[in-house]
Amino acid sequence: MINLIDNSTSQTPSEPHIIVDDFVAPNCDGFIEILYQDDDILLINKPSGLLSLSGKNPLNWDSVHYRLVNGQKGLTAAFAEAKLPHRLDLGTSGIMIVGLNAIASKHLNKQFQARTIQKRYVAMLEGSLTVSEGQITAPIAKDRLLFPRVKICQATGKTAISEYKVLERLKHPCRTLVQFTPVTGRTHQLRIHSQFIGHPILGCDLYKSAQSEHMAGRLQLHASDLYFEHPVSGEKIHINCPHSF
Repeated sequence: MINLIDNSTSQTPSEPHIIVDDFVAPNCDGFIEILYQDDDILLINKPSGLLSLSGKNPLNWDSVHYRLVNGQKGLTAAFAEAKLPHRLDLGTSGIMIVGLNAIASKHLNKQFQARTIQKRYVAMLEGSLTVSEGQITAPIAKDRLLFPRVKICQATGKTAISEYKVLERLKHPCRTLVQFTPVTGRTHQLRIHSQFIGHPILGCDLYKSAQSEHMAGRLQLHASDLYFEHPVSGEKIHINCPHSF
């Protein structure tokens, strides 16, 4: 187990200026792949680089929700009542579940609130983890001076727990493929926990080392597995979507 043992308020380096929230997402050429569909839900594979929800900035209109409601021309139909009970970060790819009617969406929301839905991710980390499996426990708080970042903070942070298991150790360059199971669901949890233990996720622009961001062309974090109860039939479902890095 890896624990936060000091009383410092932040594990991220201080910055000389405040980050302004003027971010505009680059165009995403990837498309949403439908992995499963019935009358009540969709299971989709979100491409890296696509927002889950459209942003307040009108330039950030393109998103998973926008494409589902309006359809992807020549690829997928429009789902007018589509609702997202959870989100993935812009750079994260992988499985998302979508409610297609009010009853299904309400039931899925309750499952997420009750934390009965289990999510697993795979990530490529910089360097070689010496311990093959363990748990990272380091409380997370908003960083009001460096939006949209969060920080590790003993004083004001909320409990955050990430379990990990090494899947493969790679060389040239040295890196480690891991499976993450987040016990809690804090903003940017897996990214900052990886940086906290000294092995940031490759391609991450916010939580990084001197070289980790430039070791990959995208954030190498992928939602690979989802375990949940079908909101109408009650069937226990597990779906897996392999990563592409």
